[in-house]
Amino acid sequence: MTMLYAHAYSLAMNELTSAQLLQQIAQIDRMEPGKVCVLGQGPNGPYYNLQYREDGQPISRYVPADQVEIVTQHTKNYQEFAGLVDQYARGIAAQTRAERLAGVKCGTICG
Repeated sequence: MTMLYAHAYSLAMNELTSAQLLQQIAQIDRMEPGKVCVLGQGPNGPYYNLQYREDGQPISRYVPADQVEIVTQHTKNYQEFAGLVDQYARGIAAQTRAERLAGVKCGTICG
């Protein structure tokens, strides 16, 4: 049973430990949800906006041309953050499931 638990846990963590995932998450210090889109063409080039949802509502905010690169990086950071959090949650869920199936007692924190 212990071997099954170890195998399931290592597969779920996708070769990164929960501590490594949390470390990567903590290193992301700037992020914004959404994506940068071309709003239209003007005489001096394209106009950009940041599109995202907030409380289920679509939001669109103007992005000055000189900020497009940094806002685009911030949205990529958000996507990376979301992916790492998802990977962490799946790994912890798999670990929890494997422990339960192996009959491991969880102690007082399980409620």
